[in-house]
Formats: sequence, structure tokens, C-alpha cells
Amino acid sequence: MHPVDIVLLIVYFLAMFGVGAFFLRRNKDDDDYYVGGRSMGSTHIGLSVVATDVGGGFSIGLGGLGFTMGLSGSWMLFTGLMGAWLAGVFLIPKVFQLGAKHRLLTYPEVFGTVYSRPVVLVAATISALGYLGFTASQLLAGAKLASATIGPLNQTTALLVMGVLAVGYTSMGGMKAVIYTDTVQWMILLLGLIFVGVPVSYTAIGGMDAIREAVPPSMLSLTQVEPITLINWAFTILPIWFVGMTLYQRIFACRDERTARRAWFMAGLLEWPLMAFLGVTLGLFGRVAWQQGAFAAMGYPPTDPLDPELGLPLLLSGLLPVGMLGIMLAAYFSAILSTADSCLMAASGNVNTDLFPSKAGKRSLFRSQSVTLGLGAAALILASQMTSVLDLMLQSYAFMVSGLIIPTIALLALKRPSSKAAMGAMLVGGGTTTGLMFAGWALPLGLDANIFGIAAALAVFIALQLTLTTSSDT
Repeated sequence: MHPVDIVLLIVYFLAMFGVGAFFLRRNKDDDDYYVGGRSMGSTHIGLSVVATDVGGGFSIGLGGLGFTMGLSGSWMLFTGLMGAWLAGVFLIPKVFQLGAKHRLLTYPEVFGTVYSRPVVLVAATISALGYLGFTASQLLAGAKLASATIGPLNQTTALLVMGVLAVGYTSMGGMKAVIYTDTVQWMILLLGLIFVGVPVSYTAIGGMDAIREAVPPSMLSLTQVEPITLINWAFTILPIWFVGMTLYQRIFACRDERTARRAWFMAGLLEWPLMAFLGVTLGLFGRVAWQQGAFAAMGYPPTDPLDPELGLPLLLSGLLPVGMLGIMLAAYFSAILSTADSCLMAASGNVNTDLFPSKAGKRSLFRSQSVTLGLGAAALILASQMTSVLDLMLQSYAFMVSGLIIPTIALLALKRPSSKAAMGAMLVGGGTTTGLMFAGWALPLGLDANIFGIAAALAVFIALQLTLTTSSDT
């Protein structure tokens, strides 16, 4: 890697630390630290939402899908558009009012306005564990990108560097640092992809004629995706817009309900079609470059199998000229860090506010920062034990969704949802999905484990809700 590119990356990393240090002195309490003082505008929130959702996992993961599936992989993020708009219509109006009325900081605290304290504790545990895994997936994405593009840097060292950077500025600056850096990071990524990554890579691989020669026609089609794959994506990703702690924190951070809804509608359009096609297109270009032998000098000849998630990083490293590589790496590191910091803040909020609130009733800013730092270290250890970014990310999604989506829908739809029914749904839904994932069984029709978890949670909730409602009526 050329010194010019290294200098660009160092400047970028120092700037991220600088933002964290800037807000370190300006955060006065946990309202500032976890929800940005409840005064943020729609542009910053909208860009932060999409930067969080389409971060390193989806950026590197989308590249992997483009490498294996081609343009049809873009349908994964169509669920992001649907989820954002549905949440804007059905979730935000009620949740924003609850947040403003009760000064809420976290998603499980919304449960506390309807359900019992034990339900809040279980919801917080599920959310914290899920976001710990999601943070780890982002750190792993950064390590893969760095180790594939920065000379002698191995993945273990790269993982340590990413962890120190992400955990450092997040624990210092809190939600304001996260949202403002997300805005900058997303703009860097978007502009880098549009004006550098796509056109330079397209030219380097030889244009459309070279693409058609290297890959089958199915990879250039939008219809080469199995219906069961679309169903699995929908059940895994769409519900996260209703149970994602990172999203609730941003709802509470908005200055008013209209601001929140506008931000969500903007985020949906940025996810699909814009980011979806940019991501898979670069992954497809990586596939073409690999088959042309462009990565052979780096130890990845076309005769050997290649991890699909390495295709995009190798494309950037092998084909971009001096200076351009540093810009594009900063863009992808931006995407990774924008999700890692948000997920880390979510897990910290769950632990510090929901699971172990201050006995004196006062939330300590220093304690919040310490919890964030400790959870970041735990995520770093978890990332060191995993190999696939997309698998770890989707497993974390599935665990949260199957345990939390049914009680959340009940909270929105029913006047008196039962705490016992909610508890049963969380335990059975999360437990079913986790058990099936670890069992490794071939499930009917190729469906994902979380679909069975959601179905089990729904059945348990309905049974207990009807039974308890009937008993109280008699």
C-alpha cells in the first residue's frame, strides 16, 4: 500500500477520535450520551439510520452477494426500504410519544410502559446479546477489509486496530459523536462509491464486454433469486426496524415526531435502490477481476476458491490507483464504523439503563462510558472467534427478531397485552431460533431458523393472551 493511501487513512482515523474527544467534554448526562439531547434534525438522523443499517456487514456482505449472485443480491436491501417505511407509519407515532412522555432512553423501556419489570429484563438481555454479536460482525468486516488491502497486516492485528478505534471514540463521545460521524461517514461512502469505486473499477476490468464474458447472464439479471431466499431475508431483516435498539435511540433523539418520520422515509430510499445496487455491483466487479487473474499476484489465483467477502476488498486493493485506494478504504471503514459504534451504544444502553440501573436513581455518565468500553472489548473477543461477517450479522438479527417482534407488535396493536404472554413469546421465540441455529439441522423448505422461532413465539403469545384474558373475565 502506497504511503499516500496510508496517510489518508491515518488522517481519517485521527478525525474520528477527534470527534469522540470533542463530545467527551460536552456530554452532561445520559440524555446527551444515549439520545443526543433529544434535539437532532431529520438529515443527521436519516443519514445515521441508513449508515447504521447499511454498515460494514452489509457493505462487505453485499459485496459477497454480488460476487456469488450478481445483481439479484440487491433484493436483500429491499427489505430495508419496506421496514423503514412501515416503521415510519406504524411505529414512530406511538413510540415517539412514549419516549417524550416518559423520557425513555432505550427500547426495553418502551416495554416497561406496558409490561412488567421481568419482561423488560428479558427484552434487554436479548437486545444486548444481539447487538454484542452485531458489533462483533462489524469489527470482523473491518478486519477483513484491512487485512486484504493493507500489505503485511494480518486479520488478527487488523481486528485489534478496528476495535480500538471504534470502541475508543464511541465510548468517549456517545450518541452525538455517533450521529455526527455517521453523517460524515455515510457521505464519504456514498461519494466514494459513485465517483471512485464504481467508475474506476468498471474501467479497470474492461467494461461491459469483459463482464459479459466473465460471468453468466444470470448474474446480470434481477430475477435470479429463489423465492425462499426472499422470504428468509424478509423475516430476518424487515422486523429489525421494529425491534432495533439503535433505531429507538434515534427516534428518541429526534426533536419531534415529524422529524423522525421524515428521517425514516429518507433512509429507506437510500438503502434501496441506491446502496443496494452500488454494493452488489462492486461485488460483481470483484468476481470479474478475480476470474481475470487480477488477484493472482496477491496470492488469490482464479484456480483457487476465494472467500466471496474478500472479492470487494481485493478489487479495491488491486485495481485502484494511489490516492484513490485510500479514499475508498476510508469510505468502507466509514461504513463499518458507523454500524459498529451504533450497535455498541445500543448494547451499552441495554446493560447500563435496563439491566443494571443506578440504585440511587441517577445515571452516571462515567459509568455509561465504562460499560461501553467493556462491551466493546467483549465484542472484539467474539469477533476473533468468527469467520463470516454476513453469517454473524444475520444470526444476531435472527436472535433478536424471533424473541422480540411478537411482544412489540402486541404492544402496538393491543390495548392490554399480557406480560406473561410477552414473556412466554420471548423465551420460546428466542430459544427456538437459537436451538435450531446451533443444532445445524436442515430445516423444511430451506427456511431460516428465525421463521420457526417467530411462529413459535406467536403461537405461545396467542395461547397465553387468550387464556389469561378469559381467566380475568371470569
